[in-house]
Amino acid sequence: MVTDYMRAVVLGAVLGMSSLSLIYMIGVAIDTKEPQQPQSNFTVVDKYKGCDVVQWSYSPLAEYKYFLHCKS
Repeated sequence: MVTDYMRAVVLGAVLGMSSLSLIYMIGVAIDTKEPQQPQSNFTVVDKYKGCDVVQWSYSPLAEYKYFLHCKS
């Protein structure tokens, strides 16, 4: 009699965990996000004699550096 009760408890636990796992996996599959575009810390701010003036920023230091990028 005790074995029938334990069998029912174990079967209920297995079915419950299987159902929760299935619901979780379906939820994860539905909640897929689109990939984010990488943010660049380079910005073209001006032109100088046919070259691009590029601003480079490193946000943790809040400083900007500028350089010329000339296409050959």
